[in-house]
Amino acid sequence: MKKYPVKVLGFGDNVVDKYTHIHTMYPGGNCVNFAVYSSMIGVERSAYMGYFGNDSEAEHVIQTLEKIPIEIYKCSQLNGENGCAKVSIENGERIFLGSNLGGIRGKTEFELDRFDLQYIAGFDLVHSGNYSFMERQIPKIQNLGVPVSFDFSDCSTESYKKEMCAVVDYAFLSCGGRSLKEAEEETRALVSYGAKLAVATRGSEPCVAYDGKSFYYQEPKKIENVRDTMGAGDSFITAFLVHYISDKKAGQANIGKALDMASQFAAQICLLEGAFGYGKKYQ
Repeated sequence: MKKYPVKVLGFGDNVVDKYTHIHTMYPGGNCVNFAVYSSMIGVERSAYMGYFGNDSEAEHVIQTLEKIPIEIYKCSQLNGENGCAKVSIENGERIFLGSNLGGIRGKTEFELDRFDLQYIAGFDLVHSGNYSFMERQIPKIQNLGVPVSFDFSDCSTESYKKEMCAVVDYAFLSCGGRSLKEAEEETRALVSYGAKLAVATRGSEPCVAYDGKSFYYQEPKKIENVRDTMGAGDSFITAFLVHYISDKKAGQANIGKALDMASQFAAQICLLEGAFGYGKKYQ
């Protein structure tokens, strides 16, 4: 029996993170991470939907998701490079060295048809983000009445936030290096643009959530022997959402509990290599 009776879909990006210092690639991407972390937490159903390339990098991601397993039968493969990012690690912190901007996925617009929408209607939550190239498809999901969460990361413009918050329910962004007051202002703005709830993570500093009425705060959980911070933000988002949507009726108390559980899960993910393991050597 699954721990959480919710059904979730990661809709958008998948990549391999190539760790250049050890010549090892790990599957990842915000939406793939969301699906995998949801499965790790124990949801009833976890799926990923998006485009893959047809190279060895794509094959590694596909085989990993099949092994876990994550539902991927509504994905498609295209002729071209899979999304790929180059990464190095210094003192446990990830350093991004560049990417191919999604590979073929970034060059080919995804279009949801009626059958895709029938499939999506069977989920309790769909998660996407600003690296997914799915902006035009999100309103279609909103029209289904399926809640949408969206990760704005740390590089979205104000106009982009306004546009997307009008069609999403839960908004997340990274405010690493910014003050608590600035994070509060950011979450307040996202709610004013249309999101029902906004959460700003701040790396090793307390995060903040805002529901239009109150602010909520959460200290990060301290752990020793951090191996890799890759996926820390995505795991926080996933754990928060799974806990929150499984018991939304609990209201304010649930927000605080969801933040606490998210912090615990994110700390545990920092003990893994890559976003969630499954490294493979490359030439």
